[in-house]
Amino acid sequence: MHSAVESMLKSYDLKTPEDHIAALKEIIQEIALLGLYREGFFKIAAFYGGTALRIFHGLDRFSEDLDFSLLKKDGKFDLSPFTAAVRNELGAYGFEMEVEEKVKKADSPIKSTFIKGGTLIHLLKISSISPPVSGVHRGELIKVKLEVDTDPPGSAGYDIRYHLVPVPFSARLFDPHSLFAGKVHALLCRGWQGRVKGRDFYDFVWFVSRGVPLSAAHLRARLVQTGDLGRKDKLSEDEIRRRLLQKFTEKEIKAAKKDILPFIRDGRAVEVWSEAFFKDVVKEKMKVG
Repeated sequence: MHSAVESMLKSYDLKTPEDHIAALKEIIQEIALLGLYREGFFKIAAFYGGTALRIFHGLDRFSEDLDFSLLKKDGKFDLSPFTAAVRNELGAYGFEMEVEEKVKKADSPIKSTFIKGGTLIHLLKISSISPPVSGVHRGELIKVKLEVDTDPPGSAGYDIRYHLVPVPFSARLFDPHSLFAGKVHALLCRGWQGRVKGRDFYDFVWFVSRGVPLSAAHLRARLVQTGDLGRKDKLSEDEIRRRLLQKFTEKEIKAAKKDILPFIRDGRAVEVWSEAFFKDVVKEKMKVG
């Protein structure tokens, strides 16, 4: 395994098999971003979502996927050069990963690539892990999904951010106000199919706790794009709060608490979650810009 990977692992407090797997997955995400940077991806696209928050803003939870949006709509966007760049970059750092684009049957603006590789073989290749990690099934896979929205919602702001490992590189991100709007849109409209995403609840509280104002303009653009708001309809601050208050029910909060636990180190961070807690956050603490 590349010495840079071993150096990156030293920044983690690795005690359990789950700790090792999460660290490997996060390192793979960072190397994939480096590959995209080298291929010029961030000249035409921006990074958003939980992994963007973790890597560039210090969000203290695990995140599985890499989510991007083009800066301009492009129905003919070709993901394959960037898929190849990610595969090559991972290989250069000693990761034997499959990086394959998913062919979607239905017409969709979302282009997807899946990064997959054996968990155990990569743990065994890391000489700094002694004794070897036990409790990992031989057939277990590391999986990271990379998605690109080729029909981006409007009214977004962007930042250029820098990362130092495995080598210094830059990435274009949605700015914090737009990132918050994207998270609120996910809270309001995500198709959970019976499973509440506790990560949306957790990230919502994270944004509010840092005093980040939500971009009402970008949220409106997202709601219009998904058909959850009419093109001629306005979106007032009161309407945003009203929609959120409807979402924070005891039933969904209970499910969210259960869902988030595998992604955070300390479950006590969500003990206070309740309908009363989220209503107070929405009414008294959330900022809208």
